[in-house]
Amino acid sequence: MPGSQDFTPDTRNNALMVLLNGSLVPAHEAQVSLFDAGFALGDGVWEGLRLHKGALLFVEAHLDRLYHGAAALRIEIGMTREALTASLGDLLRANGMEDGAHVRLMVTRGRKSTINQDPRFTLGAPTIAATAEFKLRSAEARPLALAMSTIRTSPPDIFDMHLNTHSRLNYIRALLDVMDSGADEAIMLDHRGFVASCNATNLFWVKGGTVFTSRDDFCFNGITRGNVIALCRDGAAPLQQGDWLPDDLLAADEVFVTGTMGGVTAVGSVNSRDLGSAPGPVTIAIAQHYERLKDAYAKEYAEQ
Repeated sequence: MPGSQDFTPDTRNNALMVLLNGSLVPAHEAQVSLFDAGFALGDGVWEGLRLHKGALLFVEAHLDRLYHGAAALRIEIGMTREALTASLGDLLRANGMEDGAHVRLMVTRGRKSTINQDPRFTLGAPTIAATAEFKLRSAEARPLALAMSTIRTSPPDIFDMHLNTHSRLNYIRALLDVMDSGADEAIMLDHRGFVASCNATNLFWVKGGTVFTSRDDFCFNGITRGNVIALCRDGAAPLQQGDWLPDDLLAADEVFVTGTMGGVTAVGSVNSRDLGSAPGPVTIAIAQHYERLKDAYAKEYAEQ
């Protein structure tokens, strides 16, 4: 499959265990009620985490985002962070995973007595589920093709992009909007017309050696994005955050996106304009800094 979520198929994923409400269950046997609020309404929060050299990368930041999102939706997870982390460790061990895996942790409001939007019809505890799959990006993966979508991101008082919720339809619509043009992922402007995000990743570009990205307000609260911004501020590359028009992006020397699955992923074209050499030198340097950060985190994780 194309895009920033691309990975190499792995036959080890044919017989995996998943975590469902505290139990390890064969993936083909796991079931969630049709009356579950996550299935029926997209009422829940989730996190994607990478397993790198024995470490769930940046797990503290991911859990911060998960618990913040659950609190904003008034979903009581009912597990401490330590217990939840331990259960993910059990899942990884059950699948014999030490590296190169991707975990998706999901918490929904749980089963309801009837399917409607009112949270007061919830019957009890939330549904807590997690999958773990062997997922590595293909070594032959080409730089991404991006295209501008007519679908916009939203401000917090309409739909807060900092809440990592199960409701993804707006971003799926943005991708559908550009797929027929051959794009792998969609560029989304905010409601004011400034460059904000891609439909599944965060967006950066380089001009004259300086890295540019949007303000934090109208894009995903990406863990990888935050790490890349911190790396730039620590000297990896000059960085400017602000409100940028589409023409600013279209004049870029280099473009890359960030996300948990792909890390730092080079872009080869924007709106069918070839960017030439991709990844460019600044993108390569930032990707190398990010790989070192991952390795340092994994080493510290192992020493705890």
